[in-house]
Amino acid sequence: MIYATDPGTFFGGERIVMEELAATRFELPNGVIALVPMRNVVLFPHVLMPVTVGRVKSIAAVEHALQSNTPIGIVLQKDPAIDDPGIDALCPIGTVANVVRHITSADGLRHAVCQGIERFRIKELVEGYPFLAVRIQRIDESELISTQAEALAMQLRERAVEILSLLPGVPAELAHALQATRAPSHLADITASLLDTEVNEKQMLLETLRTEERLQKVLEILSRRIEVLRLSQEIGERTKEQLEDRERKFLLREQLKTIQKELGESDGNDQEIEQLGEAITNAGMPDEIEAQARKELQRLQRMPGASSEYSMLHTYLEWMTELPWRLPADPPIDLNTARQILEADHFGLDRVKQRIVEFLAVQKLKPQGRAPILCFVGPPGVGKTSLGQSIARALQRPFVRVSLGGVHDEAEMRGHRRTYIGAMPGNIVQCLRKAGARNCVMMLDEVDKMSASLHGDPSAALLEVLDPEQNSTFRDNYLGVPFDLSRVIFIATANVIDNVPPPVRDRMEIIDLPGYTREEKLQIALRYLVHRQREANGLAEAQCELTVEALEGIIANYTHEAGVRQFEREIGRVMRHAAMRIADDERLQVRVDAADLDAILGPAKFEHEIGLRTSLPGVATGLAWTPVGGDILFIEATRVSGRGQLILTGQLGDVMKESAQAALTLLKAHANDLNIPAAMFDGIDVHVHVPAGAIPKDGPSAGVAMFVALTSLFTDRPVHHDVAMTGEISLRGLVLPVGGIKEKVLAAQRAGLRRVLLPARNQKDLREVPEATRSELQFVLLETVADAIQASLGERGSGRAGSEFKLV
Repeated sequence: MIYATDPGTFFGGERIVMEELAATRFELPNGVIALVPMRNVVLFPHVLMPVTVGRVKSIAAVEHALQSNTPIGIVLQKDPAIDDPGIDALCPIGTVANVVRHITSADGLRHAVCQGIERFRIKELVEGYPFLAVRIQRIDESELISTQAEALAMQLRERAVEILSLLPGVPAELAHALQATRAPSHLADITASLLDTEVNEKQMLLETLRTEERLQKVLEILSRRIEVLRLSQEIGERTKEQLEDRERKFLLREQLKTIQKELGESDGNDQEIEQLGEAITNAGMPDEIEAQARKELQRLQRMPGASSEYSMLHTYLEWMTELPWRLPADPPIDLNTARQILEADHFGLDRVKQRIVEFLAVQKLKPQGRAPILCFVGPPGVGKTSLGQSIARALQRPFVRVSLGGVHDEAEMRGHRRTYIGAMPGNIVQCLRKAGARNCVMMLDEVDKMSASLHGDPSAALLEVLDPEQNSTFRDNYLGVPFDLSRVIFIATANVIDNVPPPVRDRMEIIDLPGYTREEKLQIALRYLVHRQREANGLAEAQCELTVEALEGIIANYTHEAGVRQFEREIGRVMRHAAMRIADDERLQVRVDAADLDAILGPAKFEHEIGLRTSLPGVATGLAWTPVGGDILFIEATRVSGRGQLILTGQLGDVMKESAQAALTLLKAHANDLNIPAAMFDGIDVHVHVPAGAIPKDGPSAGVAMFVALTSLFTDRPVHHDVAMTGEISLRGLVLPVGGIKEKVLAAQRAGLRRVLLPARNQKDLREVPEATRSELQFVLLETVADAIQASLGERGSGRAGSEFKLV
């Protein structure tokens, strides 16, 4: 038995109308019948079917049939969306039916059980009734049964019994009823009503008037459904033996997939797979890599959508299609534009800019050549990252940055293998997808901050990336196929090049950015920092003025760095103070001078009292190199009663301890030349201290300063207050060269010193020092420690050099 509904809109006003209609009797002429249009119901003759009606006219038709004990006409409307269909919106053929039983529910709907009698054809609409009334022509079926109809009926009966055996839970009485039905036309109508098919297909069967033709069509539909059910049963029997209870859901999906394939229906994943296929075609992969992607796509097509591997493989193919395999055209390189960009973005750094322009010139002349890997080395805040951005602007290429600080897992560079849950490509491939171009500019930031761990050495994974001979076949563990990195412009940055492993360092061209002089910092502030901080704090140029004297005061008294980051922060503090005042009075114009800094920034953070610190014998000023630039340090020496020991304090490393021991030994060896009595070393301990003991200190550049401090102590001659020195010593008294000359010289200038003692073999390094700094300082070149004593020590009890000393 098939249940169908014909719901409509039902309101309180319509209830009153229907009650009035129910109280009125209508007489219909012969050949006229009350019609009930149905949205989704096709009633066949000789079939008992419950229907539900809710529209006003349909309820009126049912009420009329009950009161007059006359049949009604059940007909399918062509468009289910029409609420009040006319005769043109109805199918031409319907079924005359008797209302066997009638029930009215609480919501006003009529539920009727109708018995189909015979077919009819609609001739015309009869007006004047509160329901659809039409004149019909009844269609009589021929009582003559042909031999072909009997044969088709016999085959249909067998097929119907067969399909009932394939369906679970079918009552046995239904099979007996089909066996008992002898008339072929009745059998065709009953079987058609049982079919699970579209309503339009059922209407087509209803409109097929010839018995043989109707039997043939019902038999074809039934045979198709039997094949589907039989195939489903075969799939269930074949897979049931292989799958356990926890795989039942997989069985259902396999059955659904096979049925949809046999019926020609599209699977939900077909659209995704088709899109991936188009993406692979448009990605521009090399032939061998595209073949590999196609192979993985075929595997994906055979997988069920709910499989965990399906999601993993789908993500992998998305990564493959989103990578920039195709090489875009390189925009032309204009060296004049590149120079303008570098000058606009950076002040100073002439040698670095010249090297960058040379790099761009080679790229212009030979675009397909292997570009060297540039590595900018310098303290924080000197503009390493912004130089990489300027190169990208000059090349008109995308810029991406890979932060390597704290990376300790090799998989961060090479990616994870796809066998792991949550696997992803490495940082190199991720940044390439972000850039969207295979010829991008990629900055490997803080390459000296990587560290090895149990998960591997990430710096070793960089060897293939940074080698122009190998990076054309870089293989990421996640992708599993080679990717060409030869057209990527790699630029690395580091604070301390000594922390970079030698194999990685060998693959890069080191470019030093030691730091800025006071004059350079002032120009950077006037050109960039003040304007940037003024905009960041919402100030107009006329609202806040920061004088040159104020900027010089910030440089001298509130910053102590090689770069300009802290300098910019202090400028920002000044701007925020001005913004606070202007927010109270928008008409106010703030002018900040050097005298206002104490009230805004507080007392000076750095004071230069070199004269007071070195006025006593035994104190020397040394120059040191640090990762954030050059710095000065004080070497203090004193002697106390003891047993001839050397006491060292101040967090000194092994190298500085050896320098102190060598300086004391050299002093004892040349005690007679320095007029130091040998008895002065008896019964005493020498204590060498380097203040700021909480900071570890080490390096081969404090030997000269330690020797001068010990000589000053034992000869009772103070070191000149404006002298600083650097250099290592040997036991023969030679002064050995050291590194970091530019940083140390800039540190001496920042500290207010006037004379710098350097090893003579470091004279070539003075060319890197800016001309303004060289003209401000006096340099003394040292061959031996005697030159250092002559240039740094005064007479006993004075700060002047003796007549026996000669400056070099």
